[in-house]
Amino acid sequence: MPRARKRFGQHFLHDKNIIDKIIRAIDPREDDQLVEIGPGQGALTFPLLKQCKHLTAVELDRDLIPLLQKKAGAGEELEIVNADILKFELDSLSGGPFRIVGNLPYNISTPLMFHLLDSIEKIQDMHFMVQKEVARRIVAEVSTRNYGRLSVMIQNYCDCQYLFDVAPASFTPPPRVDSAVIRMTPYPKPIVGIKDFQVFSEIVQAAFAQRRKTITNSLKSVVDNEIIKTCAIDARLRAENLSLQDYANLARAKTKWTL
Repeated sequence: MPRARKRFGQHFLHDKNIIDKIIRAIDPREDDQLVEIGPGQGALTFPLLKQCKHLTAVELDRDLIPLLQKKAGAGEELEIVNADILKFELDSLSGGPFRIVGNLPYNISTPLMFHLLDSIEKIQDMHFMVQKEVARRIVAEVSTRNYGRLSVMIQNYCDCQYLFDVAPASFTPPPRVDSAVIRMTPYPKPIVGIKDFQVFSEIVQAAFAQRRKTITNSLKSVVDNEIIKTCAIDARLRAENLSLQDYANLARAKTKWTL
């Protein structure tokens, strides 16, 4: 049996109660087009395959692929793609929309979610196990301690739900932090329209990079004070006090200002 590799951030889920709870949350149907990120030893893979016709698993660790292929029973259509998920494009798969699931390595969870936003129109929903701190940031409301860049960027595109906690003892080897399972369901269209995503992203990133400073100070390298005034935003506020709409207004105003 292959051991968990630190360089891949592997922690294999083994708790049957948690596995059952995740499967119930996903509620897979026979014709669902499921894509699993990092199947590991198949803790979620094979319970999912019992309820759907086909599953595509994207696995970076080549040593795990023979194990997964051997475990796949008759009639279980498991397609394994040996690839780095951060470089893998959903557009390379036919069909859709896809239901994405995975026990995500902690070191790639945030960049992976931003990567998946590029293919959001091909995604039906996402169920992920992530570090508890990351889960809290994803679902955080404005003007709360956990509200940050991840909250703003993802909540524009997805309805985000915090489902339940998972203790370290549910994994082998146990991680040093608690985990949580979240559900993200893409909206039919983003909450706010972003004309220039790069400008929007730049403003949000700059604001939260110095979140203890006032907006005037944290954004001075990317947004003129006159733009902040134009958007009727109190310059004394901090990054966590601005709503998704506020950031969208700043991006629109800056784009118009620089035309």
